[in-house]
Formats: sequence, structure tokens, C-alpha cells
Amino acid sequence: MEKTIIFDLGGVLIDWNPRYLYRKLFDQESDMEDFLSRICTTDWNEQQDAGRPFAEGMALLSEKHPAFREHIEAYFGRWTEMLGGALEETVEVLADLKQRKVPLFALTNFSAETFPMARERFEFLSWFEGILVSGEEGLKKPDHKIFHLLAERYDLNLEGAAFIDDTPKNVKAAQELGLHGIHFTTASNLKQDIDRFLA
Repeated sequence: MEKTIIFDLGGVLIDWNPRYLYRKLFDQESDMEDFLSRICTTDWNEQQDAGRPFAEGMALLSEKHPAFREHIEAYFGRWTEMLGGALEETVEVLADLKQRKVPLFALTNFSAETFPMARERFEFLSWFEGILVSGEEGLKKPDHKIFHLLAERYDLNLEGAAFIDDTPKNVKAAQELGLHGIHFTTASNLKQDIDRFLA
């Protein structure tokens, strides 16, 4: 059975953090953290990852928090400033797998509106045989349905695949479906985990 590697993107290959932007917009770190924990929260952002348009998400927040309208609108308007760059050591692991002709796929929780900005910036995204973007599908990890959709679309045998993610609940979901789950911590640990899987 041919073995396949499925990568998450954010936190594994792409350094993304809203703090890179909001440190420019708040004078005090505590004010920034309050804004990100109370207004533009992780849960709110995940709704865009699940397919909600940013315009709708930002309108809802701006209505509740009119004093922060400009900060809320910056989440999408200045989204590229949240990108810290590629996680180069992991990209090297990916490049090695590409050179070895291991089939490579990506499964990412990402807004359909921001993913094209990432694709334009990171050349290594063209190395994947297929990428499933949650915001384009209206499904997101850890929902089992998105793993099944990936398998169906690209004719993958999930039991012959390893799935790499930095979020434990997503790794657990993959394992429940028979994939070899790898919780990403460092590139060196990842390389060892992949080598064991491919051996």
C-alpha cells in the first residue's frame, strides 16, 4: 500500500499569528490580549474557517463593539500582516518528502477568502497533489466529514496515510478514522515520526 502524508498548514508550515498585526494597533500588550480574547476570538475566526464570509463576521462584531470597528475590520483588511513567514525547518522536511516522491496532501482550517493570499505568498503550497480548505467546503477539522471528503476527492486510503497537525483534537479525530496521527511539536521530531511511518 502506497503511504501518503497529509499536512496541516497553519502552525506546521506557516507561521500565522494575529498578534503580529495587533501589536501595531495597540500600545499595551494587555489591551491587545483583551481584544483577542474577548472580541476577535479564536472561536469567531473559526467561523470564517468554516465558511462564513468575513464581511458577515466583522459586521456582527462591529455592531456589538462599535468602538473597535477599525480594529475588527483590520482582521481581514490587513490579514497578510498576521503572516510571520514559512516555518522553514518544516518546509525542508516537506521538500525532502517531495524529492522522495511521497504523495503529499494538505488539510487546513483556513478561510476561503484568505487562503488565496497564502497561496500567492508560499511557493511550497504548489508541491501538494491536493489541498482541502475548510472555508471552501463549509466543514472544518476535527469534523470526521472533512477527512472523508479529502479521501473521496483525492481517492485516498486513510488507513495508509499519516496526518500531521499542531492541534491535538485534530490529530485525535484523524486517529479515530484509522490514520496515523502525528502531533506536530518540532521539525526534528516530525522528521523522526515520518521516517518511522514510512519505514
